[in-house]
Amino acid sequence: MTKPSDVDHLVKQLAAGVSPAEGRALLEGLLSGQVSSIFEKLSGRQEPTVGPVPTEVRRFRVRLDLHGAKPPVWRRLELRGDLMLPRLHNVIQAAMGWHDGHLHRFRTGRDHRAPYFVTAFDVEEGEDGVLEDDVRLDQLVAAKGDELWYEYDFGDGWEHRLVVEKVLDEPPVTARCTAGRMACPPEDCGGIGGYDELAAWVRSDYDDALLPQGFENAAHGREWLPLEWHPDHFDVDEVNATLARATAEPVAVTEELAEIADRLDQRGGHLLREVLGRPLSHVPTDISDAEAARLTETYRIFLDVIDDGVKLTGAGYLPPDDVERFAELSGIAGWWIGKANREDYTPPVANLRDSARALGLVTVRKGHLTATTAGLRCRLDPMALWKHIVGRLPLGSKDFDRHAGWMALAVVGSGVPAEEWHGEVSELLSALGWRIGRVDYAPPPAHSPTLVVLEHLAGTARVSRLTGIDLAVAATARAAIQRS
Repeated sequence: MTKPSDVDHLVKQLAAGVSPAEGRALLEGLLSGQVSSIFEKLSGRQEPTVGPVPTEVRRFRVRLDLHGAKPPVWRRLELRGDLMLPRLHNVIQAAMGWHDGHLHRFRTGRDHRAPYFVTAFDVEEGEDGVLEDDVRLDQLVAAKGDELWYEYDFGDGWEHRLVVEKVLDEPPVTARCTAGRMACPPEDCGGIGGYDELAAWVRSDYDDALLPQGFENAAHGREWLPLEWHPDHFDVDEVNATLARATAEPVAVTEELAEIADRLDQRGGHLLREVLGRPLSHVPTDISDAEAARLTETYRIFLDVIDDGVKLTGAGYLPPDDVERFAELSGIAGWWIGKANREDYTPPVANLRDSARALGLVTVRKGHLTATTAGLRCRLDPMALWKHIVGRLPLGSKDFDRHAGWMALAVVGSGVPAEEWHGEVSELLSALGWRIGRVDYAPPPAHSPTLVVLEHLAGTARVSRLTGIDLAVAATARAAIQRS
């Protein structure tokens, strides 16, 4: 189904520059249903001109303006000439302050009918054209005064004009902002008109007389606005910190995770690339023998408790004595509310057993829970057990479990504090298109068999709530996503 934003964009293309007579003909064609010639006209658009790749990479000092904003919203940037357009898209998003939640397009001119580059999303939708992925900045601009247009969010219609101010020989190491003015408008505020209303209201210290339409009251409006947003705020250091995160090269990962990252890129979401580009994501994955012993302690205690095997109850649970012993030795009994002597009433014990089974450390045969060959081999060797766990991650065969597992490994491996794991994983899964049931806006849960393992390695048996960063757990997650 055609979205309203798509219709708005199409109307702009159809109506731009038409005469009154052409307008009447367009209206008659729409009313009669005879619009094929109009779409044939659009499909016959010119392709953008792409110059040859220069022999040397140069520095481009450019000014990026949000077209139509008064007072001007702009950034001065130092860019490498060999910046590919998808990377330039990331730079523009970060420098301006957008959240990359909508489609975008690069054009060679201001007019909506000007030649433009297609994105990976456009190709997926069946559109032909020059793919932006194959084009560098210095193939489109070469001298002072050259310009490139960038449109973001076809509904709100944010137009950006990038103009070359100076060309220098020495290219910068990475994209950098040297100056600018004004804050980026809030996403989905209704374009320049909506932004002007918001800016006037905030500058008036939230005068009720200037409350923009659409808000029930001032409290509703202030809750909707980004935290501490003010139209006149600009901080070049904040912009450069955001640019550093957005342009960091992602660490090399396994093929399956790389394919997921590519899929997110095609949808316009770059959060996973940012996660994989964080400094800690590039740190070596080695851990010490002492760290391996600490991380695997809970699993080794469980293997010791079942020893040569235990007979399960008629309902398939661990015997109460074994549940109580494991709860005491692992630390669960120290914080769990209850006697911790029944597996069905002590979920942390049941979760550990399920996790050990998913890792291939234990198995159930004829009503007996016994250690597998791998479990017996690794039981007295913490480093061997750690390597076995790394080799099994992520767990699961269903699409959701695999996606959730990879996202958990990427997030934990990047050094995010434990209290933020679930939020970031959920956000990544939402970007991949996962939802709760049929509710489009409900983010999916972060829970997965893989995240459970990482939580056990971090010591969730010893405390009721994990906090902070465990560098050894982060190294474990990185080892899983970087293994060959």
